[in-house]
Amino acid sequence: MDNLNQTLPDMFYLLGLSTVPHLQVIGFLIFVVMYILTLAGNCLLLILVKISPTLHTPMYFFLSNLSIIDICFSSTIVPVILMNTLSTDKSIPVEGCIIQMFCHLLCGAAECILLAVMAYDRFVAICRPLHYSSVMNMKLCIVLASIPWIVGFINSTIQVHITWRLPFCKTHHVEHFFCEVPPFLRLSCRDPWLNEIAMYVAAGIIVLCSFLLTLVSYVYIISTILRIHSSRGRHTVFSTCTSHLTVVTLYYGTIMSIYFQPRSFHSVEKDKIVSVLYTVVTPMLNPIIYSIRNKEVKNCLITNIQKLLSYN
Repeated sequence: MDNLNQTLPDMFYLLGLSTVPHLQVIGFLIFVVMYILTLAGNCLLLILVKISPTLHTPMYFFLSNLSIIDICFSSTIVPVILMNTLSTDKSIPVEGCIIQMFCHLLCGAAECILLAVMAYDRFVAICRPLHYSSVMNMKLCIVLASIPWIVGFINSTIQVHITWRLPFCKTHHVEHFFCEVPPFLRLSCRDPWLNEIAMYVAAGIIVLCSFLLTLVSYVYIISTILRIHSSRGRHTVFSTCTSHLTVVTLYYGTIMSIYFQPRSFHSVEKDKIVSVLYTVVTPMLNPIIYSIRNKEVKNCLITNIQKLLSYN
């Protein structure tokens, strides 16, 4: 423990996405716009689901939970990027770094599992339509929405604890724009083999199990859709899944490329780009994807705008 205290500094220094001044300005403006769109899009979706009775269904209940996760996810990362870009002081206190790492892992795991829950919801709706209301009752929906947060909390607690048990004596400059586990493993002067095993096991349990559940759900969904004789009917049913499939592909694809690669295959620049995709871009795109490709959301949005204009 004494050795740990000697090798744990008061501050770490996040080197950010770029050290080129004009690229930092461009990056700052892009992240400000993306963060505003993320907050506006997800908050609008939450409000729309709240005030529209036609959206009071399990699908939109889970979608509201996804919006809450995305707001938390983006708010954990983007403000730190913006502050570091503007400031010449790139330091972050150890306590702040621990909190950011914990929240990032919590939101990341929660979103991963919630996407699988949403796939199960679509499976029941399409493959068991007559039993949908009885199966997906409010009690089950609350339980299913709680599981991602509980699993995410347990995973974050374990990962953060074992990461900060490492001695960081190589350097205190982190080649990243936020406190993520893989860059910190590279800073350790002790072989982090146990941490890597724990990371791969956690990723295997959370990401692969969620992905497999999603995959199995869609195998059943597609087989059910193919049995529909009407091409119009097939299109109508499948259109309810395209938004979710788009989000799943984008999120699982990026997160797997970070947490399933051996340390020797990691590239600092590639890791930064992939991390931006799943921590910043995906939370911004989720409400846009679900709004553009979802007639119910678009109709409710138009109806509420018309009501608002008629009052004025």
